[in-house]
Amino acid sequence: MRAALTALALLLAAPALAVTETVGSLDGVTIIDRLDAADLPAGQTQRFWFRAGASPVGQPWLVPVVVVKGAMPGPRLLLTAGIHGDELNGIAVLHRLAATLDPAKLAGTLVMVPGLNPPGLMQSARQFTTDWSRSAANLNREMPGREGGSTVADFAGRLWQRLLRPNADSAVDLHTQSRGTAYMMYVFASTARTRRMAELVAPDIIKMDKGERGTVENSLTDDGVPAITLELGRPEVFDDAMIARAEAGLLNLMRELKMLPGRVLPPPASLFVANSIMAARATRPGWARLLLPLGAAVKKDQPLAEVRDGFGRLIETVASPADGRIAMIATDPRTDAGGTLARIVWWSPDPACANGC
Repeated sequence: MRAALTALALLLAAPALAVTETVGSLDGVTIIDRLDAADLPAGQTQRFWFRAGASPVGQPWLVPVVVVKGAMPGPRLLLTAGIHGDELNGIAVLHRLAATLDPAKLAGTLVMVPGLNPPGLMQSARQFTTDWSRSAANLNREMPGREGGSTVADFAGRLWQRLLRPNADSAVDLHTQSRGTAYMMYVFASTARTRRMAELVAPDIIKMDKGERGTVENSLTDDGVPAITLELGRPEVFDDAMIARAEAGLLNLMRELKMLPGRVLPPPASLFVANSIMAARATRPGWARLLLPLGAAVKKDQPLAEVRDGFGRLIETVASPADGRIAMIATDPRTDAGGTLARIVWWSPDPACANGC
């Protein structure tokens, strides 16, 4: 143990490297400061720890990276998961791809990062935090970050400059909803190209959305790398059905990118595409019970949920704010005044909303 801690301490003092090189190892896995997948030999799967900064006790934050470099040349696809520490399904998707993809049959390079936010994952927290704090920074609003800035800005800057951006021609960032809520299999896209990527992964709903400043998806897309956010159900679980669907969808995207052989499957007939969203909110605090399931079609003013007081007496019926589809629900029945119970998506014919209102 003392030798391992000494080795980690030495890593903190090591200079950043210009290319993919060993700066140490942990349990037989190479630790790197920077990844350039072009440096790696073709036809192999390799695993690394990426050193993305240091914890408050002076030990490095190590982020797992898997690179499957095909035997044949081709594009670079970046897959990331776990930037919110309570959103776990995407991590299992990347683990399955890492275990099953044969580099001998692959054209191009698949770079997978199954766990972008180590402190958040340790706390099962959405935030980048070493304790359970909802006031902490959201790492998925910090891209591209800035090395040498605040702790979270430096962490984001290292991820962006040394790992994510240099190894991507296109990208998918995998999420779920966060604690107390659930999604269907749901994709955010912002351009015609990313809408096509979204269709290929075969979700239940695509939301055309201009997005949030500092997300992995929007920062990459704005920098010329088409990227989507793939949302996979509920937090803090491994949902085998959702994981299998996501794996199949990503393999279909890879076939369209000519990274894998085989027929590209068309989008499902049931796919619902939206460009607008509105929340159905409680106006009174209490115990909420949904009246319709996730994914249901709704009409404006249709009852969606009931709110009851501490004695079980009905105090409010919450109605849908629009015609559309239920894309998100609250799974925690406790609600505050103004709490979101569901989100409704629909398609607006306004041309200004084509890629999201």
